[in-house]
Amino acid sequence: MVSFGRISQALLRSSIIQTRQLSASAAHSHGEQTARTWKILSFVVALPGVAVCMLNMYLKMQQHAAHHVEPEFVPYSHLRIRSKRFPWGDGNKSLFHNPEVNNDHSSSRLPHTLGPESSLNSLLCY
Repeated sequence: MVSFGRISQALLRSSIIQTRQLSASAAHSHGEQTARTWKILSFVVALPGVAVCMLNMYLKMQQHAAHHVEPEFVPYSHLRIRSKRFPWGDGNKSLFHNPEVNNDHSSSRLPHTLGPESSLNSLLCY
């Protein structure tokens, strides 16, 4: 009876070790196959999808630019309130000023006169 127990334990151990080895090799090949699948999907689906989206946005921007008219600049009094000049350039333009996009009509308002509302202006500017 003791010999039967030893033999059964030895067979059980060997079958467990074989099962672990087989499952490890199966998981390894499964990981390689999954990585290959995602790599193929990235090149076949994702990159062309991004290219189609970029082309779509480029065509939409071209269509929009063809009939877009820039509205007339209105110098509202509550816009561009400055209590002090910028420390670069002429002191009127921000650091990332773009003359094609930003209007330059506020130069007549600078330097801003400091009046009773100057403390409120300084709070709003910072």
